[in-house]
Amino acid sequence: MKQDELILKTVKEIVVKFIEVGTVSPSSFHDHFRNIYRTVEKSVHETHSEKPGQSRSE
Repeated sequence: MKQDELILKTVKEIVVKFIEVGTVSPSSFHDHFRNIYRTVEKSVHETHSEKPGQSRSE
C-alpha cells in the first residue's frame, strides 16, 4: 500500500513538471499520466525483484 502511494506521488510530480514545461497539455493529461504511471510502477517492481547487491548491468 505504501509503495502504491509513493508511486502515485512520484508520477504526480513528474506529470506536473511536464505540464509546467509544456511537454504535457491538460487535455492529454489522462493518457500521459497512465503511461508514466505504468513506467514508474514497472521500474519499481523490477528494482524490488532484483537480488540485494545486484545491479541491472550484471
